[in-house]
Amino acid sequence: MIDFCLFGAGLIGSVHAANIVRHPKARLRYIVDPRPDAAQRIASLTGAQIVDTNTALADPEINAVLIASATKTHADLAIAAAAKGKAIFCEKPIDLDLGRTDQCLAAITQADVLFQIGFNRRFDPSFRALKQRLDKNEIGAIEQVIITSRDPEAETEEALAGGGGVFREMTIHDFDMARNLLGEEPVELFASGSCLVLPYYAKLGDYDTAMFILRTASGRQCHINNSVRAVYGYDQRIEVHGSNGMLQAGNRTPTSVEAFGPQAVSRDRPLYFFVERYAESYAAELDHFVECVISSRNPDVGAKDGRNAMILCEAALASAKSGRFEPVRF
Repeated sequence: MIDFCLFGAGLIGSVHAANIVRHPKARLRYIVDPRPDAAQRIASLTGAQIVDTNTALADPEINAVLIASATKTHADLAIAAAAKGKAIFCEKPIDLDLGRTDQCLAAITQADVLFQIGFNRRFDPSFRALKQRLDKNEIGAIEQVIITSRDPEAETEEALAGGGGVFREMTIHDFDMARNLLGEEPVELFASGSCLVLPYYAKLGDYDTAMFILRTASGRQCHINNSVRAVYGYDQRIEVHGSNGMLQAGNRTPTSVEAFGPQAVSRDRPLYFFVERYAESYAAELDHFVECVISSRNPDVGAKDGRNAMILCEAALASAKSGRFEPVRF
């Protein structure tokens, strides 16, 4: 039985809490959150005890921590947990600053603790099946990857101001998927950002609409398109084109029922919210983490993956803010 402490009792924390509780080999012992009401809500549903950080990390019976708190706290909590020898599951990003990210990775390496980053989309059943078929060379040599990721609605201005921005909080998932599917590290990136949805994105120096082109050393290409407004639902699609064919993973819908009539053919709109769309992936990534802790093996997606995705975020910001139609090379 793996005993957990959960840091962060917000929306994503509640998703992780539910997955810990349902797992037969995991137990949620502690919750840490500065907001008593949020912590109590999860505690009342799970039976976990509300404690402070020092109490949780000092308990030798706690095997693992799950960090789902505010982004600015991730690195500090991971470093503190590593010093106490805890296995760490950390939501992305590790930190908004690459230097601080490197400090965190150094502490994890020195402590020799297990670390998994929360790139849940790698565990989506369809995306994972697509990757497995790529690895079996089903479509030959990979030539192009196309990733569509559009949110059904924008963040509030308050939430946007308190986070790391669209590239570091949203596109970072797509950059990780690009790395995973291309099979090679990108060496060149071009980004174009616009504010077409809400004016406060521009006020905060951010973008609500963006496109990215990545290229690897061998010439493989990836195109990513993002928007914070998709009026038809949560738009999450992947296409990979290769020398012998193409693979696609499309949107998920509430049902597979289609209506055929004299005027049109219709079906359900895509699932609207990320919690619904990626429910299976959040459960699967937690299952993977627990099994890694039990078997003392490294997770499929670790700290280096978090760092490499952040490098692409920084390159994208530099390219978009330059205002020049020139790629960033690294």
